[in-house]
Amino acid sequence: VGNAPRHKCGDTAASGELAPPATGLRSDVMGTVISTERDGHVGVVWLDNEARRNAMGMAFFDELPAAVNELDGDSEVRAIVLAAKGPAFTVGLDLKSMTGALTGDTSAGPGAESVTAATAAPSQAAKRSRLLKNVKRLQASISSVADTRVPVIAAIHGWCIGGGIDLITAADIRVASNDAVFSVRETKVAIVADLGTIQRLPRIVGKGPANELVFTGRDVSAVDAHHIGLVNSVWPDRDSTIDAALVMAHEIAGNSPLVVAGAKEVLRASEGRPVADGLDFVAAWNAAFLESNDLVEAMVAFMQKRPAEFSGS
Repeated sequence: VGNAPRHKCGDTAASGELAPPATGLRSDVMGTVISTERDGHVGVVWLDNEARRNAMGMAFFDELPAAVNELDGDSEVRAIVLAAKGPAFTVGLDLKSMTGALTGDTSAGPGAESVTAATAAPSQAAKRSRLLKNVKRLQASISSVADTRVPVIAAIHGWCIGGGIDLITAADIRVASNDAVFSVRETKVAIVADLGTIQRLPRIVGKGPANELVFTGRDVSAVDAHHIGLVNSVWPDRDSTIDAALVMAHEIAGNSPLVVAGAKEVLRASEGRPVADGLDFVAAWNAAFLESNDLVEAMVAFMQKRPAEFSGS
């Protein structure tokens, strides 16, 4: 990562091209560690366990996909912001409560499957099978963020370490506060990061910077994260970071939801493939979906010199 040059915090907003969020946030669903809100066509998923600095235990992994899928399944939601309450975005896996899930040991406490008389002395094969099942479950939870039809913007402040990197690399866009600190902390605690960081981080920052972050596990400042492309912009504090994410989400939501969802699908399908394959995919996509009411609305709005009002039909 090295010494990155300083840059102006909030440089994304410096152009003045983005409009402020249209309405206030409306509370929606409250879990034990995750809550959701809506702001017009924008959904917000909150990491909401301030007392534990949003440590990621089994409740987190259960509630995250439920919250994300609920918002993503709402046709009125056109973008999602992922943000956190409290002083940290997340301090990563709750190692104490997750011991059983991480070892496959059914006697290790919360996060492990219950022990029955028939499995009181499981074999190593059985333990490893349970561990594989647990890891796949945690992976699926994080991947629910990557698999949404709508774009997801992560607004990061304070600590974002370990599982937090898995989470934000599953998002489409990342913005951060000036006090944000990033670390692939698994390396420091003798774990190979296995919830998506190693697969997704190189696609975002490139192989060299990703290797450095993964092999060292070192803390990375917001400025350095911006320098390598992990985050799109840096803002003075938590509130301005979340505001910036909401502004961007509303700008996205102002476009045709059919087109935004289609563009996300084409980007995903084209990743890692030859240009020719990507061109074939987008040609087939537009052949199927180009003739929409939103396209007509865009043309009429252009002729009438007014903002388009897209219905997603």
